[in-house]
Amino acid sequence: MKSNYKAFIFDLDGVLVSTETNHYLAWKAIADELGVPFSEHENESLKGVSRIESLKIILSLGNVELSSQAFDELLIKKNNIYLASIESLDQSNLLLGVKQLLVDAKAAGIKLALGSSSKNARFILDKLTISHLFDVVIDGNDVMNPKPNPEVFLKGAKALNFHPSECLVFEDAQSGLEAAINGGFHAVAVGNPMLKNTAPMYLNDLTEYRIN
Repeated sequence: MKSNYKAFIFDLDGVLVSTETNHYLAWKAIADELGVPFSEHENESLKGVSRIESLKIILSLGNVELSSQAFDELLIKKNNIYLASIESLDQSNLLLGVKQLLVDAKAAGIKLALGSSSKNARFILDKLTISHLFDVVIDGNDVMNPKPNPEVFLKGAKALNFHPSECLVFEDAQSGLEAAINGGFHAVAVGNPMLKNTAPMYLNDLTEYRIN
């Protein structure tokens, strides 16, 4: 697959690095505390979704109601569990083809942005030592509306000064694909076999994408 785009916008988890298991185990710890049955099946609905919306989904699964204070405390607890689990993250944890594609894109003059729902995105990019490769980083701290709302990608395109049609979004979650399509972007699904038959384009990993 070759590129004719002026900018790439990448989701983070599942596209550049995989901390999905870390997220799952952290959310499972919270669900277990609440007495809510939670498996990898239920976890699928959390992929690409903000932390707040993820906790709301878990609460709805168990018909659990919490005070605003208890809700906020669980958000903090989940994040602390997650951050502790990724403390040793480094560039060796990049997914297949990521570093080469980023370097090749920069060399070809393609602008790079991150468009992630995670509020830890900058922390993770620093851990992976690839922050310097991105022209723009838009994360959960910068948006009001989580995916599938296209806000995160639209802000990325605007910061790069490109129209959505000039950008290609790399995603691994259904909500992210919908966000990209809703925003008028070209989109490609990466590494999630569940999206293979529904995505506009599909890659097993980023080694399959060629700049030239």
